[in-house]
Amino acid sequence: MKKYSTLINAILVGVLAFIVAASVLPNLKGWAATPSPTPQAVLPACDSDRTINVTGSAVVNVVPDRALIQLGVQSNGVTPDDVQAANGIAMQKVVNAVRAMGVLPKDIATDWYIIEPIYDDYASLYIKGYRINNIIAVTLSDVSKLSNLIAATLKAGANQVVNVELYTSMLRTYRDQARDLAMNAAAEKARDLASAAGAEAGCVLHIDENSWSYYNGWWYGQSSSNLWTQNAVQNAAPSSGTGSGGDAEPVSLGQISVRAEVSVTFSLK
Repeated sequence: MKKYSTLINAILVGVLAFIVAASVLPNLKGWAATPSPTPQAVLPACDSDRTINVTGSAVVNVVPDRALIQLGVQSNGVTPDDVQAANGIAMQKVVNAVRAMGVLPKDIATDWYIIEPIYDDYASLYIKGYRINNIIAVTLSDVSKLSNLIAATLKAGANQVVNVELYTSMLRTYRDQARDLAMNAAAEKARDLASAAGAEAGCVLHIDENSWSYYNGWWYGQSSSNLWTQNAVQNAAPSSGTGSGGDAEPVSLGQISVRAEVSVTFSLK
């Protein structure tokens, strides 16, 4: 009986050892087969001791598809009530004319409104009347109506056309294109200059974008900042040529120049 019990215990120990080996060996095999990670090559850093600084510029010319017109009514009267009533009636006729051209109310906004006294003798401060300058800004999404809109508002009673600006609703798209072209121009210039000096242009160390803009309009003797910035607006001027529709037009759309300029510093290899 004792020998039988010892045999059973030996069999049980063998089975247990087999189970443990079956569960451990695959893991050991996978562990042994896993290769150790290969050290990644360290890229050399840009050499900031030898550099070249260049500029790149680009211009994308596009036909404008939006217009901003500043026009209004100047009224004179003896009393503030008189001049305000006359100006309100005249301006409402102008707004109605703009609306009749298909312009939505959200695209018509008061841009300037001022009432001021008119002095007969400034030294004595004698006021002989009052004057109102009431200017509205109209955003026109159909630039083919520009000339007709100006004519219609003048017929309705507008006696001031302060300014006309042409711009594009796709400014972001064209500005990005101009930036890409400016960067390409800078990279080509750096490559050519470095090659002429017996070197090679390396990685980019620094980038500056020239985001200046200007506005050459005039309004009541004051210069004004460009509403659309990024060098993408032109002021419309009377033209003896023909408009986009082929008929004689007082305003020629022409093209807008969307500009971009960058200053880039490259390392030298």
